[in-house]
Amino acid sequence: MNTFAHIKPIAQYNKVSYYSVCIEGNEISLFEEFITHHTSTNKEKLNHVLDWIKLIGNKYGAQSHLFRSEGETADASALPPKGIERKPHYTEYGKKKANNIRLYCLRANENVVFLFNGDIKTAHYAQDCLNVRKHFKLANKLTKAIDSAFANKDIVWNDDCTEIDCEDDFKLQF
Repeated sequence: MNTFAHIKPIAQYNKVSYYSVCIEGNEISLFEEFITHHTSTNKEKLNHVLDWIKLIGNKYGAQSHLFRSEGETADASALPPKGIERKPHYTEYGKKKANNIRLYCLRANENVVFLFNGDIKTAHYAQDCLNVRKHFKLANKLTKAIDSAFANKDIVWNDDCTEIDCEDDFKLQF
């Protein structure tokens, strides 16, 4: 069975344009679902990821070292990046700590990132974690489908590769 999604612009910063996808006619994107869920359950962890999205968007651009490699069948990634010493820090009870929330995404280039969904990772491998496994698998499927859409020119770059374009009625099949 084929599933369809449409691309939704999320935010435009100085260096990065962020997009997400809405699945099967839903108007709420995967990233917006992530925000809604974690605003009430994991606000500080969510805010840490949002700080990274803003910092990457405004200051650094989507450099590969700022993302966790989460590829299984495609080049999916996740935020926040590895390393508790990286600023902005995540802290609990006044101490720097690793943030175990994962937001799965596709770093299409240094200027374009697709934000998907995620959850709290409780196992060493995403495939072994009941919370993130479905988000990890979906991110890999979507990444593969988006890469194919670029290859087939269903999704194209603007002149300076800072944004994407596709037909208004384009449906990503995965």
